[in-house]
Amino acid sequence: MAFLRNPLAWYKRYVEEIYDTPRTPASIVGSAGHIALENFYRGETKEIAIQKGFDYLRAISDVDIDFGNAKTRRAKKEKRVAMEREYLQAVSFYLKNPPKHKVLGVEVKGVVSVEGLSLPIKAVSDLVVVSKIEKGAVDIVDHKFVASFSKGGAAKTLFVIQAIFNYYTVRELFGKPVRRFIVYECKKTKNSNGKKQLRRYEIDFHNCEQDFAVFHRLINDATAEISRRRIYLPNPSDMFEGENSFDIYRLGLVGEDAH
Repeated sequence: MAFLRNPLAWYKRYVEEIYDTPRTPASIVGSAGHIALENFYRGETKEIAIQKGFDYLRAISDVDIDFGNAKTRRAKKEKRVAMEREYLQAVSFYLKNPPKHKVLGVEVKGVVSVEGLSLPIKAVSDLVVVSKIEKGAVDIVDHKFVASFSKGGAAKTLFVIQAIFNYYTVRELFGKPVRRFIVYECKKTKNSNGKKQLRRYEIDFHNCEQDFAVFHRLINDATAEISRRRIYLPNPSDMFEGENSFDIYRLGLVGEDAH
């Protein structure tokens, strides 16, 4: 997805391995939330899990945050306070009545080779759990902290692509059938209508034959595209890294071997 959105930013991060682009407050709050849930599902109490995520949030340096229009020291401090408030509220929403699973793995990372793909694929699964609908199988659980619930539900393309990446790594690492990819979206702001803050989406891999075919074609086409001799161009309209990618291009900070 990063390559499709902004080829030059992708090259800088994943080929040159330069990770100096400031992150948005939303992404940092999301990472803190993931750390809290990781600790919770590893067996920590809710209070300790929340504190672990909070410590991570506090440890992020100002230079690593994209403050947007907040330029003064006071404005940045207010933004950080707002980030802390948003984090505490969001993770409290989730942990008020957390989904129950028989957890087999937390933050499961894998790099595996897949038949028909010339490059290995990598994925990180928030949770690998015992499937409740198929004996001997496992499900994959993913958490997202969002400003609003996704449109399209489980059919959302990004969910399906992520699900298949995780399917292959978990199948290889656990040696069991992988039945479902379950996404929990936790809305960070309180719903004014009193509806639940957590929304669940399910992708049943038994119904994904066509999606697997498209996934293989996309990965192979992307592999062919990045393998050919090319110039990596910036995408100034990219809302996350547009300006940074154009600065790199203008200043020639990526070496000639990128061409």
